[in-house]
Parts: sequence; structure tokens; C-alpha cells
Amino acid sequence: MLETPHPIAITAGEPAGIGPDLCIQLAQNPRDYPLVIISNIELLHQRAAQLKLDLDIIPYCKGQNPTTQARALCVLDIPLDTQVEAQKLDIKNAKHVIESLTEAAKRCMTNEFSALVTGPVQKSVINDAGINFSGHTEFFAEMSNTPKVVMMLATQALKVALVTTHLPLSQVAAAINKENVEQTLLILNTSLKENFGIQQPRIFICGLNPHAGENGHLGKEEQTIITPVIEKLKHQGLCLTGPLPADTVFTPKYLDNADVIVAMYHDQGLPVLKHQGFGSAANITLGLPFIRTSVDHGTALDLAGTGQADLGSLYTAIHYATLISQTRKLSAVN
Repeated sequence: MLETPHPIAITAGEPAGIGPDLCIQLAQNPRDYPLVIISNIELLHQRAAQLKLDLDIIPYCKGQNPTTQARALCVLDIPLDTQVEAQKLDIKNAKHVIESLTEAAKRCMTNEFSALVTGPVQKSVINDAGINFSGHTEFFAEMSNTPKVVMMLATQALKVALVTTHLPLSQVAAAINKENVEQTLLILNTSLKENFGIQQPRIFICGLNPHAGENGHLGKEEQTIITPVIEKLKHQGLCLTGPLPADTVFTPKYLDNADVIVAMYHDQGLPVLKHQGFGSAANITLGLPFIRTSVDHGTALDLAGTGQADLGSLYTAIHYATLISQTRKLSAVN
């Protein structure tokens, strides 16, 4: 594991889900990187007892060096509005989730934390509580006044970035415009250089329509929007290929020559990635003023409190958070 100059923050997410379990399970072994869990201390004690796992909690104060010892966690305490029972959602604790994310982002933007790893949240219960929330990606973009961010999921073998994120399918075509496509490609190109050290990223781009529009017979967005943007940016030095049919781009012929695939919408690209590496993938938000990664799964309410939660994706998210932090640090030195 790579060193980071400041602690990595992890938000436990939905308190009734597996996020607290993952943090407790993560703590059972010693670590060579400092962590601060953003959650509720009493909740973590109760869940640890339910899981029959030992846990020593040290309240976090700014400037301290978090413990890396086994069976111990440094925790930034965020109050709950009601008691938590594993597997049972309660809209009263939606405020706790939002306050955890807000506190984490604020401290990342002041460099108190080197990166943020987010546990899974339950969007439906947050919205049922009257809070407008479409996802971490959009929340952090708004909070940091970032006009455009890019959602990218990554496994060891595959990276997929999205032009649109959490939109109803009926709204996707209207969101595919020249400005959106161009900004996505520019942010992605810059981020792959800065975060992963790829000097000339090879970016392969899906079309929006079946067969990438079939020369306009199955849709004209490729001809009127996507191709003109690709040609413009190729003249600026970007290494772009496409638009390509989404049903063939995820094959060795293309993947062997691509650093990342760009999908036009959420379910065009992510089912392939999750089939390829579910449980060992991380969600990375590109374009924010701080590093943010996340697990690739949901709250898994049925597993909360059972001890059966899988740490694979959390380990991957932490790995990418430290990797990006170290890459940026080395780049700054050079």
C-alpha cells in the first residue's frame, strides 16, 4: 500500500446497511495507511458487538495521527437522530448520512484528509426524508461548486467512464450534447494523466444508439454530436477512437488497445464492468478538487449485521485513493 501525506477518510454510509460492518471488518487487521472513519461511535460499538468482533474506538481530533493497529479505529463522530437496527431503514437518519458526506468533503477541500472513500448510501431513504439527493457524484460536485465531474468505475483490467450518470433513460438523449461530451472527454484525458500517470490516454468512445447509429439510420446523435466533438479534440492532440457500437467495444479487439471506455449512459457501460469485476471495482469521481473513490456496490441491507459483507471493493477503493494521492504527490515533486 502506498503512503499518503494525510489520513484517508471513509464515510460509513447508510447506518442500517453494510457500511459500518465493512469499517469494523477492515479494522480487524493492522494497516500501513492512516484512516479516519466518519460515522457514529455508538453505532460502531453496537454493530461490532453484533458481529462479535473486538473494536477499540479512538475519537478523532484534527491533527492527530490515526491508529493503524488491529481492532482499532479512529472515528469522527456524527450524531444519529434515532437508534439504528441493522437491515431496517429509517428516514430519521438521512440527516446523519448527509452530514457525514458534508463533513468529509469540507475536510478534504482543506487538505485535512488526503482522499475520501465513500461507503454505500440508500438514495431512496434520503429522498423519502425530503432531501434532494441523486448520488454522491452529483452531491460532491454541487458542494464543491464544480460545474462538471465525470464518473468512472475501474477494475484492474477495465475502466469505464460515463457522459451521463444517474438520469432516467428517457432523459439521456437530451443530455448528450456537444458541450457535455467535450467536457467529459477533456476531464477524463486530464485526469488519466494526473491521477494515473498515463501520458497519452487512449480513449475509446461508445455511440449512443445501436450500431453507433448505423450511419444515421438508427439515430443521428453520432453524426451531429459525438463524431464532431471527437474530430475537434483529436486535432487538439487527444487520442480518441469512436464512436463505436457499445455491443462490440467491450471485446479484446478494442479493450487490448484502450485505457478507458466512455459510455454515453450508466447502464450502457457499467453492466459489463460489474460482470467483469464486481466486488473488486471502485467508483472514482474525476474533476473534483479532492480525491474521491467509492465501493461499487449498494447497502446490501440483507447482509448488514451478519458478518458476511465482502471487503473486496472497499480494498480496491482504498487502493485507488492511495494510488491517486501518491501519483499526484510525485507529479508535484517533479
